[in-house]
Amino acid sequence: MIDAGTMPNGSNKTPRGQGIFRALGQQNYRLYFTGQGLSLIGTWMTRIATSWLIYRLTGSAWMLGVIGFLGQIPTFLLGPFAGVWVDRWSRHRTLVWTQVLSMVQSFALGALAFSGHIAVWHVAALSVLQGIINAFDTPARQAFLIELVEDRAVLGNAIALNSTMVNVARLLGPSIGGAIIAVAGEAWCFTIDGISYGAVIASLLMMHLAGQAHTRKREEENLWRELREGFSYVARSVPIRAILMLLAVVSLVGMPYSVLLPIFARQIFHGGAHTLGMLLAATGVGALMAALTMAARRSILGLGRRIGLAAALFGAGLLVFALSRNLPLSLLMLMMTGFAMMQHMASCNTILQTISDPDKRGRVMSYYTMAFMGMTPFGSLFGGAMAARLGAPRALAVSGVVCLVCSGVYFLYLPSIRRALRPIYVELGILPQMAAAMPTAGLADTRQD
Repeated sequence: MIDAGTMPNGSNKTPRGQGIFRALGQQNYRLYFTGQGLSLIGTWMTRIATSWLIYRLTGSAWMLGVIGFLGQIPTFLLGPFAGVWVDRWSRHRTLVWTQVLSMVQSFALGALAFSGHIAVWHVAALSVLQGIINAFDTPARQAFLIELVEDRAVLGNAIALNSTMVNVARLLGPSIGGAIIAVAGEAWCFTIDGISYGAVIASLLMMHLAGQAHTRKREEENLWRELREGFSYVARSVPIRAILMLLAVVSLVGMPYSVLLPIFARQIFHGGAHTLGMLLAATGVGALMAALTMAARRSILGLGRRIGLAAALFGAGLLVFALSRNLPLSLLMLMMTGFAMMQHMASCNTILQTISDPDKRGRVMSYYTMAFMGMTPFGSLFGGAMAARLGAPRALAVSGVVCLVCSGVYFLYLPSIRRALRPIYVELGILPQMAAAMPTAGLADTRQD
């Protein structure tokens, strides 16, 4: 199970660079970080432009939900097949092609918008196409990270910096996109997004990767056998199974809170778009703080416990937000929920990438993508239906309680998760290295997760 970034004797190499940005000392990761950072701003510009365009064409909030569902459901349906593809073929080449196809999709949206003849069905069809692309792109991107950082010791930092990049783009992209829409229209947002994909493609082509990153290919294997092998691997592993199940439930019942925020902005706080912007910004600020906190961590040890704590904090934040009628308190709770969800997601990601067998990592990360992103469209429908029956505050309160209960169940299984993780950490050289730096072996054992 020894993988890239670990020396033959199991000890980790000394990380290049220090501090919160130490993963940027890896040249390939630095290229990826720069190119992806520019592209993500364009992606968020397209998201706000798409929503604005659909609402302008239809005036229907329901249609906004339908377009969002169409763009996300392929990730759930194609996840296992995408995982097999990612494990069978070069992740690097897969990413190059997904970026090229995404560029074409954005340029197609831009061309239709410039023509003045764009219709809802055009946007719906292109949203499904982008969803199919994302179904392969996301697990490939997640599994590719470990090939970008030669030193496993900085993997957690690389994942956290990646989350930081996503949240900075989430704050900048909509703001820039809104200004461009007001001045020039949605078509320019789509076109600029298409151009921004060039930065990712260029960064990928400039990388110098080990030979196996280019030559991974197992076309002689049977597709269905690999699907069963991936599912069996996930189901048999106590840590992977427990982490994915908790993430899936939290994503299903908790993440739809963002869909209901417009109701809170208008009906609870009697505001408008400005109030909604404040609520969304509070969530983004919390997520950014969490990503920076994760980037400052030096070790994977302790993340197993943090997964459960973050789920509990997320549930508590939702519950208090649902009951609050005070705007400053509600903004604080949304910062807490954004912080907790990012901690939860990044901790799950780091552990799964670290403990997965290299030849099955793509399939594991496809299940991670299904648990996190694939559950979102179902969660949005579930949250909307529950809000229609119970009201938005009660619906979010129920979601918060469910997250708290599931966190409690996870902690009941935490001793078993620790026992399963111990031999893996020992084999990877993670636990002995930390044990040598601690005063007692017992302390090392209690913090191994």
